[in-house]
Amino acid sequence: MSGLLTDLYELTMAAGYAAAGRLDDRAVFEFSIRRLPRNRGYVVVAGIEQAAAYLENLCFSAEEIAWLRKLPQFARAPEVYFDWLRDFRFRGDVDAVQEGTVLFAGEPVLTVRAALGEAQIPETALLATVTFQTLVATKAARLVDAAAGRAVVEFGTRRAHTPDAGVLGARAAYIGGCFGTSNALAGYRFRLPVFGTAAHSWMLAFPSEGDAFHALQNLLGPHTVQLVDTYDTLEGVRLAASLGRPLWGIRLDSGDFAELAVAARRILDEAGLKDVRIMVSGDLDEWKIRDLVLAGAPVDSFGVGTELATSGDAPSMGSIYKLVEIESGGRRRPTAKSSQEKKSLPGAKQIFRFPDHDVIGLAEEPCPKGAAPLLHPLLRDGRRVAHPPPLDIVRMACREGVAKLPAPYRAFDQAAVYPVQHSPALQRLTDETLRRRQ
Repeated sequence: MSGLLTDLYELTMAAGYAAAGRLDDRAVFEFSIRRLPRNRGYVVVAGIEQAAAYLENLCFSAEEIAWLRKLPQFARAPEVYFDWLRDFRFRGDVDAVQEGTVLFAGEPVLTVRAALGEAQIPETALLATVTFQTLVATKAARLVDAAAGRAVVEFGTRRAHTPDAGVLGARAAYIGGCFGTSNALAGYRFRLPVFGTAAHSWMLAFPSEGDAFHALQNLLGPHTVQLVDTYDTLEGVRLAASLGRPLWGIRLDSGDFAELAVAARRILDEAGLKDVRIMVSGDLDEWKIRDLVLAGAPVDSFGVGTELATSGDAPSMGSIYKLVEIESGGRRRPTAKSSQEKKSLPGAKQIFRFPDHDVIGLAEEPCPKGAAPLLHPLLRDGRRVAHPPPLDIVRMACREGVAKLPAPYRAFDQAAVYPVQHSPALQRLTDETLRRRQ
């Protein structure tokens, strides 16, 4: 994994540490959530596995180092810096929450303990990897909540910001509770259920809708989902019903879904196809799905693309990666920012989860009775300490975690703020650290 996948200032700071003889100072950095995305009462963490893989494989090639040497910013960099880049490997320790964990504002996602230079370089990639996938997993959890037991399938790769984002977004959506994905590579790579039959181009490629329907049934048999809205939606439903089985279902991709689903259900039932399902897709989000469910629309599953793959209503999150502790010359010093609206908390931390609230404490504090610690060892000496759980287990844990949240914290608009407290020890350290800076 290329070490150049970072912001330039990570590299210039590392050069500065080299010049100051401080590359090997021991540092603790913390990835945490400063602010939740808009209209969110919680987030579902995803992307930890990709973060671990990135750290395990992080290095600089000879060609990359030669390119850096030519940049004017490194004209004064000492030779020891380029030697350090040549031998660079991440050899630190990382603790992190499990993927699928529900978190709230102010809580740490992962903690990096390593030599200062080693801990500095990964900031950009870690933030990008975990933030994006967490946004998608959280959006998926909201969509699944809105669907109230009906399946939600991820359809978003064609609207994702890159093909790679589509693959990782499909994985994150599955963690958040989606039933499967339309992305074939994600299905292969992560062993996810895959779904999809034909698009409007299939219908247009045949002389008639009937020819297209016949050909699809001949190919897919009981897995056939007929796309019925290329021409006249209800006529398309009648045609699909007249052809009969084998038929998994029909898909509505445009129009007034509430009305069309009722009419389509009637047509299918009258044809003796009561087991044939109705899937709806096309510009869906959690609010539209909720309204269809509340209206009693006979929809069996939802395909969601753009809004899910881009976390459309909340495409960013206030995640941060901050130095919280430094040890130099045998002296250990907690660090924190005190600037207005961008304050940070000193010291390596732990989240203690109680049934009805969370407490953020110092990592060395014993776990209080009745609580469970959320951050666990992920890497030691730069290598994984345990195999990740299967995604099905992660997905199930996510759904259980979300289901335990009372409704006000899962609201789609103006969600309540979950109670997150600071331990007395953390509060004392924070006060002491800020006083020293005054």
